[in-house]
Amino acid sequence: MVALLDDLQQDLKLVDGRELQTIFIGGGTPSLFSGNAIAKLLDGVARRSNFAHNIEITMEANPGSSELEKFSAFRAAGVNRLSIGVQSFSPKHLSSLGRVHSSNEALSAANAAQQAGYERINLDIMYALPGQTPANAREDIAQAIELDPEHLSCYQLTIEPNTLFHKQPPALPNDELGWEIQEIVHESLRSANYQQYEVSAWSKTNAECRHNLNYWQFGDYLGIGAGAHGKISQPDGSIIRYWKQKQPKRYLKSAQDSSRFGDHKTVSDKELGFEFLLNALRLREGFTKGLFEQRTGLSINSLQPMLSEHIEKAWLYESNAKIKCSETGYRFLDQLLTDYLPPV
Repeated sequence: MVALLDDLQQDLKLVDGRELQTIFIGGGTPSLFSGNAIAKLLDGVARRSNFAHNIEITMEANPGSSELEKFSAFRAAGVNRLSIGVQSFSPKHLSSLGRVHSSNEALSAANAAQQAGYERINLDIMYALPGQTPANAREDIAQAIELDPEHLSCYQLTIEPNTLFHKQPPALPNDELGWEIQEIVHESLRSANYQQYEVSAWSKTNAECRHNLNYWQFGDYLGIGAGAHGKISQPDGSIIRYWKQKQPKRYLKSAQDSSRFGDHKTVSDKELGFEFLLNALRLREGFTKGLFEQRTGLSINSLQPMLSEHIEKAWLYESNAKIKCSETGYRFLDQLLTDYLPPV
């Protein structure tokens, strides 16, 4: 706790008194902390910084029974948005993912959050899981919708390097079946009046996650804690990205000096356009030319001629002064973005 608050104190020098609009407590399983510990943490943050009057404070939580008992205490501490890592309601698929909670605990978690008085709740749901059928996926998303959260994060399982799944890959649905499952999930959400505002984010009206919107709109953020990443716009217009010591013991050992920064880099002009698009084009609403120029310090012309080519190919289009992905562009977003990669 002391190291985290000292870390924050140092990083606040980078933002010169700016108000904190959102806080996201994640990266692991923060719900293992006691309610009292979270209260002390947030009180320490509040004493060192300025909170916006409508600050959004999100906390990630697992559906384990020991954590459900703390939901009310987290809310009393100041957490006003809960993101619960359900992943699936199927015992079979929870087992295939190596999750330690049960399907009953997943249901209990959503109900406990509502009973604790949270109005802002997100459920994480994965699809295209090992052995999952379209019928399985339909049942999973139907159960999530029945719980009536204001926000759902729905994303396809991907195999990341340096994980057990990467070393021993499970049999995932093929591309055709994965697409069918995705369409079932998306149609179910649309029918229930959830709006897809980002690649994997769905919400009811005016219930978007403000913290994540800041990422996708290329806003600034501080990264506090072992392995945390931050992005800050400097007074001279340059943008730095930095990251902290990843190994917790090294992070704690370095907590008395600036070495816990781990490392940092200034984002070059050649990288800025790509980095902005990598985030902003994930949004259904796209971005305005003004936002691009404000957040990068570059002219929108720096994206030419590729921008015009993509508009001509109907992968991108302009509407209401915004540049957006078409349905085709959204489907092939990764391929589209590679065209903006800076030359090596």
